[in-house]
Amino acid sequence: MTAKIRPAKGAPYARVLGVGGYRPTRVVPNEEILKHIDSSDEWIRSRSGIATRHWAGPEETVAEMSLAASGKAVANAGIAPEQIGAVVVSTVSHFKQTPSIATEIAHRLGTGNAAAFDISAACAGFGYGLTVAKGLVVEGSAEYVLVIGVERLSDLTDLTDRTTAFLFADGAGAVVVGPSEEPAIGPSVWGSEGDKADVISQTVPWDHYRDGEVEKFPALRQEGQTVFRWAVFEMAKVAQRALEAAGVTAEDLDVFIPHQANMRIIDSMVKTLKLPEHVTVARDVETTGNTSAASIPLAMERLLAAGQAKSGDTALVIGFGAGLVYAATVVTLP
Repeated sequence: MTAKIRPAKGAPYARVLGVGGYRPTRVVPNEEILKHIDSSDEWIRSRSGIATRHWAGPEETVAEMSLAASGKAVANAGIAPEQIGAVVVSTVSHFKQTPSIATEIAHRLGTGNAAAFDISAACAGFGYGLTVAKGLVVEGSAEYVLVIGVERLSDLTDLTDRTTAFLFADGAGAVVVGPSEEPAIGPSVWGSEGDKADVISQTVPWDHYRDGEVEKFPALRQEGQTVFRWAVFEMAKVAQRALEAAGVTAEDLDVFIPHQANMRIIDSMVKTLKLPEHVTVARDVETTGNTSAASIPLAMERLLAAGQAKSGDTALVIGFGAGLVYAATVVTLP
């Protein structure tokens, strides 16, 4: 006799219920970067739009930043930590191979026995985590899911590399995803282009450093122009597909929150997508730098806190980066 498996009983839909962020206390202006590279403040601003960034101190670990951001997100969602059924952390800068940093965060936050795991999807990591969280809530495996994007990219920055020294920064952003009676997170348009994996990568594997094959600690490197062209032309197409999948148009949007990689990329995408003037565009990169998986929730929190976006607004979010990977969706802001 073949047993019949009972269907999962989850929520009809899922939504973002609360958001929180943490930026390290140390603010690093371009002038400090210029001590290590032959460049200028004007050049950095014109190429990236970045004026300052935040770098973490010794006590501002991946776990501590995540806990600070998560505490805000949970409080804003109006739930208790023990109601969280899963913790999903996107990061490339937790240097312990195992256990996942998510397990420590879940325990210290007081979630009880929540499922906990890390994902590695670079600057698209928040979008990947959001997609997983939505599935868990709708499928019924967790009523509430905590999604965290966190990075200490200053640990992976080569300050002598003129092409990347000014880009990367540290911080954490988190959201709580929970049940909804109406659609509030659209279909995800996500994917990868592994043939371009070398365009953004770590300089050498960890074992090369361990075995003494190289003396310099691994760092991040990228082919700037290739990344720029790919992001501007290909990611605008992905963003458009996300709008179509959600059944909305650019005119329906209130907010656009792209990965905060580079101001020129953001402005080019706005132009290519032909976003109306009423759409608020996140440009957090100017003072926060590129925080990879943390950039979208950090930008989302800042827009809401500043009153530039409000609860219930329709937002297009898109992340893209090393892999090359990408993820875009339309969400209703908490």
